[in-house]
Amino acid sequence: MKNKFFAMFDYLLILIILVLVSMSVMFIYSSSINSKGVSVTNEYIKQIIWASIGFIIMIGITVYDYRKFESISLYLYAFLILLLIYTRIFGRFVNGAKSWIGIGEFGIQPSEFGKVFFIVFLARVFVQTQNFTPFKRFAYATAALIVPMGLILIQPDLGTASVYIPIYLVMCFIAGVPLTYIMYVFSLGMLTILFAILPVWNNEIAVSPHIFISIFTNMKLRIVLTGAILIITLVGYIIRRYLHGQKYIFWISYAFSIIAFALIFSLVLGKVLKDYQIKRLIIFMDPNKDPLGAGWNIIQSKVAIGAGGLLGQGYLMGTQSHYRFLPQQSTDFIFSILSEEFGFLGGCVVFILYFLILLKILYIIRKCSNKYGMYICAGIFGMFSFHFFINVGMVMGIMPITGIPLLFLSYGGSSLLTAMSCIGLLMNINYRKADLK
Repeated sequence: MKNKFFAMFDYLLILIILVLVSMSVMFIYSSSINSKGVSVTNEYIKQIIWASIGFIIMIGITVYDYRKFESISLYLYAFLILLLIYTRIFGRFVNGAKSWIGIGEFGIQPSEFGKVFFIVFLARVFVQTQNFTPFKRFAYATAALIVPMGLILIQPDLGTASVYIPIYLVMCFIAGVPLTYIMYVFSLGMLTILFAILPVWNNEIAVSPHIFISIFTNMKLRIVLTGAILIITLVGYIIRRYLHGQKYIFWISYAFSIIAFALIFSLVLGKVLKDYQIKRLIIFMDPNKDPLGAGWNIIQSKVAIGAGGLLGQGYLMGTQSHYRFLPQQSTDFIFSILSEEFGFLGGCVVFILYFLILLKILYIIRKCSNKYGMYICAGIFGMFSFHFFINVGMVMGIMPITGIPLLFLSYGGSSLLTAMSCIGLLMNINYRKADLK
């Protein structure tokens, strides 16, 4: 019995997590040091506490048979929806979003924990609809996505809401949803964001404003254009469906419907997000347009990374963080501090550790005989890879600033406990990967 218990754990995976969490505590402590060498926050102590709780949760989830989550996943999903509604009404504002609940200094971000609830529920949806038509499976999965994502968007927290999309897309892919459906959602999401940010880009970033952008600022023009595109879409659908038109008619309707719905949804997104939030998304294109405002974070982050060179300036020897040039340096920009103090090689270590985690997830997906477990692993893969590439790209100045933390490294109890829970699920599924029931 004792040997069976210890066999449940993947010790290489645990070692990787221990290294990442240790690095997290080290650099959160470094971020707390000011220019006089005095620690001004106790965030590193809180991170140690969260990490300890996270390891306990990770062990508990590893031991508990993950297949039992399928029967309670609907209740977890319903609890998530109620929690998000409560947060929107009674939550407190942090960084411009009403996304936290708690008492005093203690608070949680339900949308972070919600990723795990969403994954185990969406996995159930795909299992229970496996005999449905591809479109019905896609429709049920999309409905499961829209509700929590919409509630998170109106907080408004575009960064956290955006994480739900790669989770959904990767799980759709592994579940065998046709690529035409997957690409429809992906293209619709990209165009919606593009249409929402174009007016702000035109005013703040563009060297010379473009007249065609007036389509997105003039409501009458937008309504006329959207109506025309919807008519073209409808006509194309009728020709293809009832008059047996050529296949290219289908692709015309497909493309035009994406544009039409993107125009509609971008209008809603533009109303939800403030101009300063949209500006943060696009300022990476030219941070020098607002060097003391929205572009400040990117400029200082790139300075920190560049100052690190190959080997770094040494632990606790960074200047960007100690002189408080990096806002939110213990959360969103923790990788900047690590790169400044440990250099390019330190950054490579983090890349390798994450690469090993992602490879392990792909291995479990490939070997898992249980569809429910396979879908859960796919969702975790989508979440981990998106968090990593977006955060690292953000601090390097090649991706928008979205406020997405670097899992295991960034300060924060909600994100750390969520990530540790996912590791527990991965070890759980890996141990039982050959079991069908």
